[in-house]
Amino acid sequence: MCYGKCARCIGHSLAWLAVLCIVANILLYFPNGETKYASENHLSRFVWFFSGIAGGGLLIFLPAFVFIGLEQEDCCGCCGHENCGKRCAMLSSVLAALIGIAGSGYCVIVAALGLAEGPICVDASGQWNYTFASTEGKYLVDRSTWSQCIEPKHIVEWNVSLFSILLALGGIEFILCLIQVINGVLGGICGYCCSPLVQFGCVRVLFYAMFCTAELGEQKLIYLVFS
Repeated sequence: MCYGKCARCIGHSLAWLAVLCIVANILLYFPNGETKYASENHLSRFVWFFSGIAGGGLLIFLPAFVFIGLEQEDCCGCCGHENCGKRCAMLSSVLAALIGIAGSGYCVIVAALGLAEGPICVDASGQWNYTFASTEGKYLVDRSTWSQCIEPKHIVEWNVSLFSILLALGGIEFILCLIQVINGVLGGICGYCCSPLVQFGCVRVLFYAMFCTAELGEQKLIYLVFS
């Protein structure tokens, strides 16, 4: 396969996931489509961490666009010295992937904390508080307790659904960026786009070199690779 095409596929997927994260995060500001709770600051504090907008959204667009730009129409001859710049581009994409890992990881962590703490709402005593904060997330599996939140209506369902979406989307983004780290390293070392036979041989050399590092030491490894 061509490493650039794989990167482009990952880039397009990340771009769409980033858009969905931003939409999900924005919806958290408007429970039941109402704006008054945001203006009155009666939203979960984790909503204001912008995990979907910044972490799973804007920080993901950077690696997404970088990955999309890696694949070119002409993918021939990439194993030659004349196109070694493409290998450097694949290796540099690893840095963009690490940014994506940081952003998606932030999204996952904040979403998980938001789910564990639960929403802020008006309880039976008429006070605004985090009704489920002391349950350590156990309220998630006990829907009978959700009626303790009187206002906003269905706020528990709203928060649980959207934070769960952010958690899932962030997790997928994290996995895709991790895959691109591996893809970028292999593409940079083995060649941007090689024939299956050359790719297989290159991967064999990599694994052989890793084995030799442990068995023979650095000096013997250099001798074996370049002899």
